[in-house]
Amino acid sequence: MTSTLTRQPVERQQPERPGAPPRRRTRVLALPEARWAAAASVLFLLALPLQLTGAPAWTWGPLYALSYVTGGWEPGWEGLKALKDRTLDVDLLMVVAALGAAAIGQVMDGALLIVIFATSGALEALATARTADSVRGLLDLAPVTATRLGPDGGEQAVVVEDLTVGDLVLVRPGERVGADGRVLDGASEVDQATITGEPLPVPKERGDEVFAGTLNGTGSLRIRVERDASDSVIARIVRMVQEASETKAPTQLFIEKVEQRYSLGMVAATLAVFLVPLAFGAQLTDALLRAMTFMIVASPCAVVLATMPPLLSAIANAGRHGVLVKSAVVMERIGQVDAVALDKTGTLTEGSPRVTDVRPLPGSHLDEGELLTLAAAVERPSEHPLARAVVDAARARGLGLPEARDFTSAPGVGVTAVVGGRTVAVGAPARLLDAADGTAVKLEEFARTADGTAVKLEEFARTAAELEESGRTAVLVVVDGTPAGLLGIADRLRPDAAATVTSLARLTGSAPMLLTGDNPRAAAHLAAEAGIDDVRAGLLPQDKLDAVRELESAGRKVLVVGDGVNDAPALAAAHTGIAMGRAGSDLALETADAVVVRDELAAVPATVALSRRARRLVVQNLVIAGVFIAGLVVWDLAGDLPLPLGVAGHEGSTVLVGLNGLRLLREGAWQRAAAGESS
Repeated sequence: MTSTLTRQPVERQQPERPGAPPRRRTRVLALPEARWAAAASVLFLLALPLQLTGAPAWTWGPLYALSYVTGGWEPGWEGLKALKDRTLDVDLLMVVAALGAAAIGQVMDGALLIVIFATSGALEALATARTADSVRGLLDLAPVTATRLGPDGGEQAVVVEDLTVGDLVLVRPGERVGADGRVLDGASEVDQATITGEPLPVPKERGDEVFAGTLNGTGSLRIRVERDASDSVIARIVRMVQEASETKAPTQLFIEKVEQRYSLGMVAATLAVFLVPLAFGAQLTDALLRAMTFMIVASPCAVVLATMPPLLSAIANAGRHGVLVKSAVVMERIGQVDAVALDKTGTLTEGSPRVTDVRPLPGSHLDEGELLTLAAAVERPSEHPLARAVVDAARARGLGLPEARDFTSAPGVGVTAVVGGRTVAVGAPARLLDAADGTAVKLEEFARTADGTAVKLEEFARTAAELEESGRTAVLVVVDGTPAGLLGIADRLRPDAAATVTSLARLTGSAPMLLTGDNPRAAAHLAAEAGIDDVRAGLLPQDKLDAVRELESAGRKVLVVGDGVNDAPALAAAHTGIAMGRAGSDLALETADAVVVRDELAAVPATVALSRRARRLVVQNLVIAGVFIAGLVVWDLAGDLPLPLGVAGHEGSTVLVGLNGLRLLREGAWQRAAAGESS
């Protein structure tokens, strides 16, 4: 009675609100298992009153026979195919037990077994389909067609699957974005709650990224496609969850390994239960009935169903909230971690540097606005992340940027240009002051300046040290050969970083550590803000790998969270690796066991808590199944267990186990996990 996440016919419904994922629910009768179970149930309910009221056997006998056929042919056929491959399927044993009951005159009892067994299979198929629905419904967010712009500006309606990287797409007000891309022209607000979880529409303008399936607001956007339809965020969520459903967790693999031996042992025990009483003079009918009842109640259906529903439900629920868990193996392993190692840039921080300080130096005769204007004008042609941070800061203050001429860039040193007749250089203080190309003053000359128009070396050093000690990167601005000021640039801590660190410490029993290639002072400052004491800075990729191996060799099961190429070795070596998806490198995304698509750091402890709850439900299911099997077997061997009651107990436990596992599909399961409840 196992099943996988498979494609099923679905009924589409309109979304409850704009931007919400359309609900996609499989109709019950769209499933063949449900149709056969319904037919068997109707035939049984027609035959039962006729038999109980004393009607002739020819009136109810054919109805029971048809009930056997409609409810039992499919599991029987599958069982025969498994038997051909030398595998004993418990479904076949159930059909044999029903036929055995009919052979000794217990036609109604056998039909009841078939009906309950078929109904249980239908409920399992429906639960599996609904699990798939919750994830595949995201596909409905992406529009079927998009408006592609030609080189001459002409418009053409095309199927979104035909869009290729580099195509220009027009998104009108109220339309859904057809592909992942970047805004080239226009401004609007986009509701992207289904992808990023942001509750309010996000302003979008030139240079901003947009996702397929998000809902455009009142403005028009011209977008350049950056990913094929098959590689969009939505498509990756669906594909990875479907792939995950096809894997089996270690617990499930162990159960399936034991199942064959158990089934063979059960057949041998059934023969013993039948033959031993006969040898001591028991009636044939009584011995056969007891043996058939034993075969039914000892069947491991509930045990087989104990593992995968909780894990698949957890995978689907995490997928709905932007966490792609790549397999059932991973979902089971995530809950086992007892140590966490976090990367800094792009993981604990937002990954986008911002100007935090503008410090004109005394004697420069510049205020903050003038200093930032000059720096931004020079940095505007540069593609360096720090340059973008300077330009963004100037624009945020509403500063107009004058034209810069004769732009030059020296890798590792900085950039230089002429702005308003003045030569302006922006770059790293130590490199820029030591430059020998005539664009900046040498450190020795700067130290000898004594005419009152420039700051002394001590003042400059004090300001630079103050910025760096507070975890900022110092950027020097030199005007006409004289240092004019310093900019402090820092990558901001994610708003949920401190809470995430606290949650992970509570879940694992030990505080997370920080593994970063950044300088020790910046790392220590940020770690203090996040509440991390164990800081390992200035690490190369190999150093991060060694740190993880050190923990693993001490018996710890390490969870590594990162986003860059330099994190990939540690992600691969860890017990479990989770990558931040929005800005994560392709290598990190491929290496990690799970991906946080929405870049919500708080989703990491929520996933750990959800995994632990899934593992607890697996244990609960195994206990429930074991108690039912043991109790019914003892009752049958030591007492007189009626066949209908044995059937109801066995199938009831199977349904109970399946429904218990599906509890993790509910929205409340994720909310409790996010609140730090793992049980």
